[in-house]
Amino acid sequence: MIKTLKRKFDTATQMPLLFYLWLGPAWVLLGLSRLVILTVTFKRFAHWLGLHDGLAPRTPLTTAEQAKRARAISSAIIVAAKFAPWKANCFPQAITARLILGLYDIPYALFFGVTRSKQEEDRGAIKAHAWVVSGRVNVTGGRSFGQFTSVGCFVSK
Repeated sequence: MIKTLKRKFDTATQMPLLFYLWLGPAWVLLGLSRLVILTVTFKRFAHWLGLHDGLAPRTPLTTAEQAKRARAISSAIIVAAKFAPWKANCFPQAITARLILGLYDIPYALFFGVTRSKQEEDRGAIKAHAWVVSGRVNVTGGRSFGQFTSVGCFVSK
């Protein structure tokens, strides 16, 4: 147990200040994003996601400083999602990432994708996913380009 606490303390002290600045707001934004998803039709809030860019899977270029900020924002969203009492799956995380990246004028691309399930019990069922990239940084959703077929993309304005 002491080793675990030491490891967690070491990790916590290595996180950038931006991570701690956005941890609380990311948690709140995840809740608000979830509320919007449940109460507003996609058509009514799609314009908040950015410019619709069709299906082209491309990533915007970022500077080293923007990539560093995007990584810190990504970490804050991932940790906040783990402690959210509501469903904070890929879609609320993607909306939250888009909002925070937009505040810093960090270019992003928010993707929606689908794939067929390969699991035996729900073979053939369609699975959907949302993810955000900023340069080479996978802000939310992990490395999804190889697993999902992109069906929509929104980019920063």
